[in-house]
Amino acid sequence: MASSFSSLANIVALALLLLLLTAGTSSANLSNNFYSKTCPNLFNAVKSVVKSAVAKEPRIGASILRLFFHDCFVDGCDGSLLLDDTPSFLGEKTAAANNNSVRGFEVIDDIKSRVEKLCPGVVSCADILAIASRDSVVLLGGPFWKVKVGRRDSRTANFTAANTGVIPPPTSNLTNLINTFQAQGLSPKDMVALSGAHTIGKARCTSFRDHIYNGSNIDRKFALVRQRKCPRSNGTGDNNLAVLDLRTPKHFDNNYFKNLLNKKGLLNSDQVLFNGGATDSLVRTYSENNKVFDSDFVTAMIKMGDNKPLTGSRGEIRKNCRRVN
Repeated sequence: MASSFSSLANIVALALLLLLLTAGTSSANLSNNFYSKTCPNLFNAVKSVVKSAVAKEPRIGASILRLFFHDCFVDGCDGSLLLDDTPSFLGEKTAAANNNSVRGFEVIDDIKSRVEKLCPGVVSCADILAIASRDSVVLLGGPFWKVKVGRRDSRTANFTAANTGVIPPPTSNLTNLINTFQAQGLSPKDMVALSGAHTIGKARCTSFRDHIYNGSNIDRKFALVRQRKCPRSNGTGDNNLAVLDLRTPKHFDNNYFKNLLNKKGLLNSDQVLFNGGATDSLVRTYSENNKVFDSDFVTAMIKMGDNKPLTGSRGEIRKNCRRVN
C-alpha cells in the first residue's frame, strides 16, 4: 500500500512539473471572454480608435498588423516591442528588423488611453495590440475572428533576439522563412498564409532594392517600374515607398498570391514562396480561393497569438505601453 501511495505521489509530482515546464508556451489561460466582466466594452473601444486611424490612413492598418507579428516573434506576444528605450533600458525598436520601419505606436497609445479611462489597470498592451491587429484586417476587408485575450505585458525586452534574425528579413530565402516560422511553432502552411498579410501596406526601397535589381525571379517590366522610385545606390531613396500588393494595396484579399504567380512579388521573401519550391501549390491554391486563404490566415493568426503568452502573475498590466510600471 505504501508503495502504491509513493507511486501515486511520484506521478502527481511529475504532472505538476510538466505543467510548470509548459506554462510558458501554453495558451490555456487565454480566452475570448477574459475581460467580459472586468472590461465589457473593451472590444468596442479598440475598434473605435482603429477605425478612425484606418479611415485617415489605410496603411496604418498594415502597420499595426506588422507590429503584432514583430512583437510575437520575439519572446512571444508580450508587448515588448512597444517599450521605448531609456538611458538604462534597451528596447526592441532600434533592432535591425524594426529601426525606422515599424510604426503605429501612436494608435496603440490612443487605444490604451481610451481603455484606461474605461477600465484602469485591467487590460494589457499585449492584448490591445492583438485586438487592434484583428480590427485592422477586418476594416480593410479581411476576415473576422474572435481574439483570445488574457495576456500580460513583459517587464523586459530582447534587443538581441530582435536584431539577429528571429524576425525573418525581406531578403530571406524559402528555407530561412520555413525555419524561422517553425521556431515560433508555425508550420510552412501558416507561414505562407501569414505572408498573405502583404496584401496590404507598403515597403521601403531598402527592403526590396536587391530584389528589383538583382533578382532572377521577377517580372522585368514590374522591376523597371519599381526602379523608378528606388535608385540602385544604397543611401539614395532608401525610405521611398512602394505598395506590397500592386493590385489592391488597401484591401485585404488574395491578390497578393496572384501577383506571385506573375513574378510580381515586391520582396524577395514574397516571391520565394512561388519559385519552384515546396510552397508553390499553396500559393496557387490561395490565388484561386480567397475563402481558403482567409480561413488559413485566421487559423495561423490565432496560433501565432497563442505563442508564449505571459499569464497569471507573470508580467504586469502596464499603465503606459511605452514603459514598464
